[in-house]
Amino acid sequence: MEKELITVIVPCYNEEEVLPLFRTEILRVAKEMSEKNPGLEFEFLFIDDGSKDGTLDILRKYSAEDKRFRYISFSRNFGKEAGMLAGMEHSKGDYVVIMDADLQHPPSFLPEMYGYVSSGEYDCASTQRTSRKGEPKLLSFFARSFYKVINKISQTHIAESTSDFRFMTRQMVDAILSMQEYNRFSKGIFSWVGFRTKYIEYENVERAAGKTTWSFWKLLLYSFEGITAFSTAPLYLAVIMGIIFLLLAVAMTVKTLVCGEEMWGTPLIVTLICLVGGIQLFCMGVLGQYLAKTYMEVKGRPKYIIGETNETYKKRKDI
Repeated sequence: MEKELITVIVPCYNEEEVLPLFRTEILRVAKEMSEKNPGLEFEFLFIDDGSKDGTLDILRKYSAEDKRFRYISFSRNFGKEAGMLAGMEHSKGDYVVIMDADLQHPPSFLPEMYGYVSSGEYDCASTQRTSRKGEPKLLSFFARSFYKVINKISQTHIAESTSDFRFMTRQMVDAILSMQEYNRFSKGIFSWVGFRTKYIEYENVERAAGKTTWSFWKLLLYSFEGITAFSTAPLYLAVIMGIIFLLLAVAMTVKTLVCGEEMWGTPLIVTLICLVGGIQLFCMGVLGQYLAKTYMEVKGRPKYIIGETNETYKKRKDI
C-alpha cells in the first residue's frame, strides 16, 4: 500500500505548560487515523519562536524519545508568520497541517479534514469559528470590523473568523511558498493562492493552559499589516481626502468673495488648520507604511534565522 505522510506544523512561543497536553492529544488522534488508514504516517514539526521558558528543553526531550518529533528553534523571536513559513519550508509531508499548541485548534478535527482533502474534492480544509465565546467584546467587535473592511477594499476575499488551522495538499503549500514577500499576512495568502477550501464550523475553544501572547495592540497592528498587504485602497483614500479639502477651500474662497463676507474668526481658522494638518499627517503616515514595506522588501533580510534543530543538537551532543 502506498504510504502518505502528514506533516503537522506547530508554531510555539512560551508553550511549556500546554505542550504535554498537546502531545498526548495529537498522538492519540494520529494513532486512530493510522489504524483507520493503513499507510498513513505522521511527522510533528515544532517551530520554537525564540521562547523564553522551557519550551525548547521539552522539544529536545520529545525529539529524543520519538523520531517523528522534529523541531526548529529560531535565534530570537521572529513572529508566528515566520514560524509558519519555516514549518512549510521544512515540511516533508504529502499533506501539511498548521495548528497551534494551545489546543484552541482541536486535533480531533484532523480525521474530518483529512477525509475532505484526501478525497480530491478539496485542496484545503480549514476551521471557521461560529462564535467568539470567551473573547473580550471589544476585541470581537474590531475583529468583525476588520473582515468587513478588508473584504470591501481588497480583491482577495478572506472568510470571516477563519483560523490558521489548515490541512493542505503539497500543491497548495508549494504555491504558498512561491510567494516570498518579507511582509507576510498568511490569512490573505491562503485566500490569494486560490484552491478549493472546505470550511468546518466549530465553537470557539479556550486555551488548555498558559496565557496568550496576542494583545489587543498586537492584533491591531497585525490587521493594519493585512490591509496594507492586500489593498492599495488607503492610498486612494488619501487622494480623495485631498480633493475634498481642495474643493472645500475653493468653495469657501468663492463664498467670501461673492458675498463680501469678512474672514471668519481666529478660533475657526485655527481649527481648520489643525484639521487639515491632521489629514496631511494621516496621509503621510499611509504613504510611510507602504514605503516602509518596500524598504523591508528591498533590503532582502532573511525572514527568520535558525539557531538550532533536532539534527544539529544531536550532532553537538555526539561530539
